[in-house]
Amino acid sequence: MPAEIIDGRKIASEIQEELKQRVAKLKEEGITPGLVAILVGEDPASLSYLRGIARGCEAVGIYTETVKLPANITQVELERSIDKLNKDAKVHGIILQLPLPKHLDTLRAESAISPDKDVDGTNPVNTGKLLLGEETFFPSTPYGVQELLVRSGHSPEGKHVVICGRSNIVGKPLMGILVQKQKGANATVTVCHTGTKNLPGVTRQADILVAAMGKAKAITADMVKEGTIVIDVGVNQIQDLATGKPKLVGDVDFEAVKEKAAAITPVPGGTGPVTTAMLMANTVKAAEKLTSA
Repeated sequence: MPAEIIDGRKIASEIQEELKQRVAKLKEEGITPGLVAILVGEDPASLSYLRGIARGCEAVGIYTETVKLPANITQVELERSIDKLNKDAKVHGIILQLPLPKHLDTLRAESAISPDKDVDGTNPVNTGKLLLGEETFFPSTPYGVQELLVRSGHSPEGKHVVICGRSNIVGKPLMGILVQKQKGANATVTVCHTGTKNLPGVTRQADILVAAMGKAKAITADMVKEGTIVIDVGVNQIQDLATGKPKLVGDVDFEAVKEKAAAITPVPGGTGPVTTAMLMANTVKAAEKLTSA
């Protein structure tokens, strides 16, 4: 029996409706949540992604703008721009669009973002809090994975979650989130990577399999046991052999795996919309902290 398709757009819409109410309450108190994205250079994919974020923010009433900086900016100038936003009272959330040009130090730049405005959870202070199980901002993509699971009725609690990929953006923070002794987590987590031996043998043990490898259709049907919940975080552009045109696919061979999985996220329309929704949720959370301070 084909898998249940986990509709990320529907879940994101539910989250947005909840955020509209929270934003309306903040505005009654004279606070408009504000999110600013920093873009270094003119990467078309980044511009498209940020336009999507802007549309989402507009829909729920969050103020948003993109600060565009030249590709040849120096480290000091970049950090000065970040510090200016740190001090701007109307800005509650700051995101730094990656990758940065090679001459810039990403970790230094992320560390320059105030932990109180680090709504994508990249500052090492917030990364440390995440691992310690303390209150903090979760990175939006792994946070979105958790929300997808919980809201679709597939809570990771007590399950064996296998994550394929150990990036600082998805794999590591997702492990840190799901391993905590908390509601919506409390899972047994295995992280696989390029050094993992017998990868299919490990992935077939998963109750929940998360693919975040950055390689098109890397997870094939023989790597998935019957009844697994499959979350595909990958976004890869390949050529459609039938049309000759580019198309987006995930890290999972969707058509084959959906025949074995109990539930699966599509690409596009799976984790992407919820990632954006959780970024907005973190921005609203940052603004709400002002009212309780």
